[in-house]
Amino acid sequence: MSSTGVPTEIVVVGIGADGWASLSPSSQALVREAYVLWGGSRHLSLVPSVPGQTRVPWPSPLASELPLLLAEYAGRPVVALASGDPLVSGIATTLLEYGAPVRVVPAVSSVSLARARMGWSSSSCAVVTVVGRSVSSVLRECAPGRRLLVLSSDASTPASVAALLTSSGWGASSMTVLGDLGSSSESSVSGDASSWSASSPALNVICIEVSGNGLASWAPGLPDPAFENDGQLTKRDLRASALARLMPTPGQLLWDVGAGAGSVGIEWMRSHPTCRTIAIESDPERAARIARNAEALGVPDLQVVEGRAPSALDGLEAPDAIFIGGGVTREGVLDTCLAALKPGGRLVVHGVTLETETLLAKASADHGGELTRISVETAAPVGTFTGWSPARAVTQWALTT
Repeated sequence: MSSTGVPTEIVVVGIGADGWASLSPSSQALVREAYVLWGGSRHLSLVPSVPGQTRVPWPSPLASELPLLLAEYAGRPVVALASGDPLVSGIATTLLEYGAPVRVVPAVSSVSLARARMGWSSSSCAVVTVVGRSVSSVLRECAPGRRLLVLSSDASTPASVAALLTSSGWGASSMTVLGDLGSSSESSVSGDASSWSASSPALNVICIEVSGNGLASWAPGLPDPAFENDGQLTKRDLRASALARLMPTPGQLLWDVGAGAGSVGIEWMRSHPTCRTIAIESDPERAARIARNAEALGVPDLQVVEGRAPSALDGLEAPDAIFIGGGVTREGVLDTCLAALKPGGRLVVHGVTLETETLLAKASADHGGELTRISVETAAPVGTFTGWSPARAVTQWALTT
């Protein structure tokens, strides 16, 4: 993002739940001497008033209003307050994304305090933030015996997480909710997700020891029934083959063109928490279904674009990889996708018709890549016996630019 029209420097000072006393003398001096002090209303109330100091609470909604705030104080130094370590799911990360010149003075984070209370090493647990996000993000991290620290949005989050775990096969998981960490009113309450009924303070961290039999794999090729679908689904074995060639990589973006149930794009995102997907689907019911599948499988941030390629691809962020599961014979689809790929990008196309196979054979001759025909047979009853039932063969073209 552009750094035009921002303060000369924003010093983000981490503050603990016990307020002013949690700040070092140098951090207290930064706050006292600031001409402009930003922060949440709660943070601003934790520090003593300073005559002549301008205090500005964070605007709401933050995403749309923050650029205006940055522009209003352009060319001036600012001090901002944030909880704990401002780079742990904090405002400092957001400010850096806007290109602001940020200096961070951290305090002990709620993650560090929660690990200390639970006696969990940093390597033994994963951190998931649901601050301002869907709690379904927790599901991607669930596996038997796994430890999770969930950063909550508010007092309602623990009950929402407990209900989510229970409905997803992880109801036996134990939960400990640590409230107001580091303050004189710090609290702790524990129980199983399936029977959770405790109330929680607004500031809390949820510590989960996962137990149960929910969906846990990060490997490509989840069972087909994991996806709500109307039959328009890239089946398990073909999906695994496609993802092996798409090569999900942290931080990279996939276009899932003609997404159907969204299975390839969803599994791309499940491979790493920083992987992103834009699913393009022309059918409104299928587009809504993709969003439901993404939510149910722990990747609620998957972006769905309702429209028909190639026109629906106009203006989208350039992808690192593209999967075309349908519509490749439509005029301009393949050329548009090839032109959009970043250098080193990967393209995988599936087809089941003679027309598509002909197109892919020509594309392979023109551009190179790997052309594969995949046939899958599954065992099925044949009268009182068992025989092989073949699925329709799929032609797969894979290309790395």
